[in-house]
Amino acid sequence: MTLYNLGTLGSTPIVKNNFDLNPSEPTDVFQFKITNASNINLSLTDISTGDDADIQLFRDANNNGVLDNFDRQAGLVSRQGGNHDDAINFKTSSGTFFAEVSRYAFGSSGNVSYDLALSATAPSGTFPLSASFSNLLPKEVVLGDLSGDVTRSGNVSNTNTADVYSFSLGTFEGVNIKLDGLTSDADIRLIQDFNRNRIVDAGEEIARSTSGGITSELISNINLSGDYFLQVTEFGGNTNYNVTFDHFTTPFA
Repeated sequence: MTLYNLGTLGSTPIVKNNFDLNPSEPTDVFQFKITNASNINLSLTDISTGDDADIQLFRDANNNGVLDNFDRQAGLVSRQGGNHDDAINFKTSSGTFFAEVSRYAFGSSGNVSYDLALSATAPSGTFPLSASFSNLLPKEVVLGDLSGDVTRSGNVSNTNTADVYSFSLGTFEGVNIKLDGLTSDADIRLIQDFNRNRIVDAGEEIARSTSGGITSELISNINLSGDYFLQVTEFGGNTNYNVTFDHFTTPFA
């Protein structure tokens, strides 16, 4: 196990690219602190082709500065299958935490490479509203090139504050996006990651809908070809949701 101390995590993402796991060092652990109640956002991406890696989050529950069996009694884990991105988005109080990246197949040969981004953003229920959204863009649900209407269901809560959907629109295609079926407040925003760094930078947010309560959210008439990310974000507590991508054709590119 290799330990990296990242210091205090804040809203500016910390990015660790081109890290490697191997049979002799099958796990990397990233230790960090948050000083205020925050959403911890972890995004594990660009896992080497044909490989699988997972990420877990633990609190230093006994405050000894070591990831030990006591800390491992409770934690969060993302174990997406295959070569899929993994993500953890967790609303929590201040403290010291460990993010552990591990190989899925410990007996396999060769290295597993990956990129990891970490941030701590202001939790939902605070203002400005923009601070409630994660600034990381893992491809949690990959829809591909939209060619028809698509509906997906999910859940956001304090232990999963955000879900991220990736999709693309071709020439002469458009989409309306609706979030409904809510029992608590949740919001959506649409992003184009122009520089492809998997971080929401200035000027990359295309639209958002942040209606109060359990009112449906709607982003309408997105009609430019390209790649997009949609974030569904908890605002007022645990809720199931439905998100519908209403595909349409346009007379122009």
